[in-house]
Amino acid sequence: GFDLVANRYVACKVHQLNPAWPKDKKDNYIKHALREINIHKTLNHPRIVKVFDVFDIDHDAFCTVLEYSEGNDLDFFLKQNKSIPEREAKSIICQVVSALKYLNERKPPVIHYDLKPGNILLGSGQVAGEIKITDFGLSKLMTDEEYNPETGMDLTSQGAGTYWYLPPECFETGREPPKISSKVDIWSVGVIFFQCLFGKKPFGHNMSQADILHENTILHARTIVFPSITKVSDGAKSSYFSLLARTSSVYSQIFLKEFIRKCCTYRKDLRPDVFQLCNDDYLKPKAQLK
Repeated sequence: GFDLVANRYVACKVHQLNPAWPKDKKDNYIKHALREINIHKTLNHPRIVKVFDVFDIDHDAFCTVLEYSEGNDLDFFLKQNKSIPEREAKSIICQVVSALKYLNERKPPVIHYDLKPGNILLGSGQVAGEIKITDFGLSKLMTDEEYNPETGMDLTSQGAGTYWYLPPECFETGREPPKISSKVDIWSVGVIFFQCLFGKKPFGHNMSQADILHENTILHARTIVFPSITKVSDGAKSSYFSLLARTSSVYSQIFLKEFIRKCCTYRKDLRPDVFQLCNDDYLKPKAQLK
């Protein structure tokens, strides 16, 4: 739509409640939706979609007014193209990490908890450009009352989220809820990057969410396996410049694979946080062979 007062295009998300729902179910839905909106409205970062307003439509529907993004999401692009060149994929990941850094610098910090290609909007519809993160419906505030720096915070919404992109700690079972931290989002970054580069998810690819849960796929995801690098022809090997380019590519492959491995470290206490990730060699210019 177009906002005549603010003179800008906007996206309108209609939240439709089932008229047959009992009052307590409607109240619970509205409570969680307003919680998302209230968290989202406080966020102000160029890589995060802004929320402008919310208003009622009738007793069974309301609408949130969001910043408009012209392009499709990353999930749509990957379905059309399968994979993305490293340069463009790295640019997307750098922008996502920048947004996560902002979320973790806030007081209290915010866990997105549902990072996936479908929640990464491509501003131009192409991967060579700006992105924006959206959908904070499962986000969590790391308040002093709920979050312990040593152990994390209770996961109160176990079973929610998109399983291919969630880390092992979200699937742990026991007498008490699993403990999570903002490192949930770091695992998601590694999975998204892998999918962008290799055209498939590293864990549970082609499996349903029900099968992933039933077979404990993510709980068993201790090692990430990379596809083999395409071989270079003998003719290409004989060229000095091709050899130099190939050497540069090999170095880049080493750095990017190590970066993904760090993101997908099984134990959350050993997994880097977003501030450590920002200083990773792979994201620095020096990681490129001169």
